[in-house]
Amino acid sequence: MPCSSCAPLIDPFARPITYLRVSVTDRCDFRCVYCMAEEMTFLPRKDLLTLEELTRLCNAFTDLGVRKLRITGGEPLVRRDVMAFFRNMGERLGNGLDELTLTTNGSQLRRYARELAACGVKRVNVSIDTLDERKFLDVTRRGRLAQVLDGIDAAQEAGLAVKINAVALKGFNDDEIVSMAEWCAARGMDLTFIEVMPMGDLGNEDRLDQYMPVSDVRARLAQRWRLTDIPLRTGGPARYVRVEETGARIGFITPLTHNFCEGCNRVRVTCTGTLYMCLGQDDAADLRAPLRAHPDDDAPLIDEIRRAIARKPKGHDFDYSRREDWGQVARHMSVTGG
Repeated sequence: MPCSSCAPLIDPFARPITYLRVSVTDRCDFRCVYCMAEEMTFLPRKDLLTLEELTRLCNAFTDLGVRKLRITGGEPLVRRDVMAFFRNMGERLGNGLDELTLTTNGSQLRRYARELAACGVKRVNVSIDTLDERKFLDVTRRGRLAQVLDGIDAAQEAGLAVKINAVALKGFNDDEIVSMAEWCAARGMDLTFIEVMPMGDLGNEDRLDQYMPVSDVRARLAQRWRLTDIPLRTGGPARYVRVEETGARIGFITPLTHNFCEGCNRVRVTCTGTLYMCLGQDDAADLRAPLRAHPDDDAPLIDEIRRAIARKPKGHDFDYSRREDWGQVARHMSVTGG
């Protein structure tokens, strides 16, 4: 039951915490080059929060004022029985929670789209960086573009709004900026371009060589269309424009060229119950310990959440201006679900 006496979460800089991103698994059926190493060692099952523990944790955050819950991974839809968790959280919609959504690679949407809609999910973010089959295989290392496109079809057939997330990668998809925008506009999908972030083991990829400021992306789009800034906010860090000729919306997430920390309203929890107060900092809190030590009492969990939020930093340290991966954090992007 909601805790009516629980004061909402406010960080040291007077920012309300209303958005929680929760990873339900570190596993994925892709190995995207900016997200995972090609050869990953995944966690043993005992280290992961159970679906019941995930439900308790998310309910506690909802009682503390979180209004938007985004489910992430790895790939969230490869978690066994994950729809039971979606059903549980769907029951909080209109009862503390305003929105339940997920970020996915799209590979499992044909299987789960209708069930997600039945749980109250209204929209999904699908990560797709290229519409070229060969390049898609290169960037995902094992994904099939046709399967993802079919998943997008299934999502739209189920009535889900789809937003495409594309990481801007110089020398890889910079020649597809306009064509991806045209494709999304034709299908009625929003599109967001994201700057690549310095996280994890780079392997054979050099983030400095990959990095393309989103300002360059916008400039290329502006050569083709008239772009008008709009005040749309979806709970996250994207800033949006409207393409006047098509009516389409395009978002830009700029953690490096123009960080969005001043309005940060979100925190992230990993599939092991580790709470990260900032994507670009290593400080964290262990929420699994109070969950398991006190299975029938949420007070210790709530106390630990409050202590963690009390040390949420003002912002991250991502910076490529020195021509080095300044502010890089060691964990893979897949650990915190982006």
